[in-house]
Amino acid sequence: MRFSVILRYIGTVMLCVSAFMAVSAFISYMDGRDSGYYPLLLSALLTLLLGLFPMLFVQKADTITNKEGFSIVVGSWILASVVGMFPYLIWGGEFSLINAWFESVSGFTTTGATILNDIEALPQGLLFWRSATAWIGGVGVVMFALVILPSLGTNKMALSSVELSSVAKDNYRYRTQIIVRILLIVYVGLTVTTTLLLKLAGMRWFDALNHAMSVCATGGFSTKNASIGFYDSPVIELILMAAMILASIHFGLIYATFARKPNNIFRSEVVKTYFSIIAVCVVAIAISIYAAGIYPTVWSSLRQSAFQFISVISTTGFATADTNLWTPFAIVLLIFGSIICACAGSTSGGIKVDRLLLFAKVFAARLKLQQHPNAVIRIRVDGILQDESQLHSVVVFIVIYLFLILAGTVVNTMFGLDLMTGFSSAVACIGNVGPGFGQVGSMSNFAEIPAVLKLQDTILMLMGRLEIFGFIQLLFIKWWR
Repeated sequence: MRFSVILRYIGTVMLCVSAFMAVSAFISYMDGRDSGYYPLLLSALLTLLLGLFPMLFVQKADTITNKEGFSIVVGSWILASVVGMFPYLIWGGEFSLINAWFESVSGFTTTGATILNDIEALPQGLLFWRSATAWIGGVGVVMFALVILPSLGTNKMALSSVELSSVAKDNYRYRTQIIVRILLIVYVGLTVTTTLLLKLAGMRWFDALNHAMSVCATGGFSTKNASIGFYDSPVIELILMAAMILASIHFGLIYATFARKPNNIFRSEVVKTYFSIIAVCVVAIAISIYAAGIYPTVWSSLRQSAFQFISVISTTGFATADTNLWTPFAIVLLIFGSIICACAGSTSGGIKVDRLLLFAKVFAARLKLQQHPNAVIRIRVDGILQDESQLHSVVVFIVIYLFLILAGTVVNTMFGLDLMTGFSSAVACIGNVGPGFGQVGSMSNFAEIPAVLKLQDTILMLMGRLEIFGFIQLLFIKWWR
């Protein structure tokens, strides 16, 4: 494995990150050179140097291997998170070393969990940088490099094949180069549209842009301490719910729908399953909290239920209510949404509805085989025949995913967290959801969590973002040979 090649392509990602830092610094400059200006400017220069060094001194490679591709993807996310700490550390405030690392990883993995008690105390440039980290991470730091640097040529195929999970690729019935273009068109288009709609709904331009970037990345970073609850606006909530749903659907299907292709949202078995889960759970939660007298009307119960559930299942993490006060039944359904989450090929995390559907079909097939041992059962999703290796990887992924939640819960409780906080924080972090329950509820944060658990949570975030296998295999020495 050629480490020089890996460093060169990670360098391209650093250039992308430094560009967003520079934009953040410019926003601080336009805001009267607020306290975030010099930290962001200095961070942009440092990151630029880190990116330029391998670009200048390492010769360009014509091809990259699969192992090198994995290393570039994982290394890009980790190093982006490291340099993402710079503005926070230099600015100071609530950002200790572990807090800055937590906030940076939470952003780039689109988790949206925060350690900040007073978000509104941050200067505008730093607020924009928080949203930018989520936006970069949403589509993938590597994908930005692929789009911005077309000189990569055929290496696009190697990197994008690593970036997208096998489940995510099923609905991309296009060449790999076109996949990158689709991602950009849908992502940028959704961000611009959401920004305009939020502005028309009453937000300031700055807040509209930040929330649009965050929601399209399913990141959940807000510019307000009370998150979306600050606005108390049904129109804003409706816009954000629509954006959360779209951002959590396979981008290939969204593109196909607008391009009037046959493989679209309305025909997708996965999307139909996703919508069904949302509809059933939203209604069930609304009935539960209304019957408990938490909200005075059916409308208010349905409004709060819809926003909170869509927020967690899309892994966005915005909030308009304190869900710690809801019924145990409602909390169970919200945790279910936090574990399953949305669709592959989107910016969301979690197990994904695609895998849940495949697992259900594997289970049903196994029952049929018990009754008819000689039967030949072929499993299809959206008309695509699933091979044995794909089905096996889905089952293995789900088992490992649930085991990591269990392991995270054990460690959390070992260091003094109560069971609800420990379990829900593990679920929220590996699923890139953001808020959990207990001490890390929708109207709370991770500030009071012990430093060692914050470190564990960031590892879970990275594992969730990188679909577990891409992260774990880097820990084996033999893999590097």
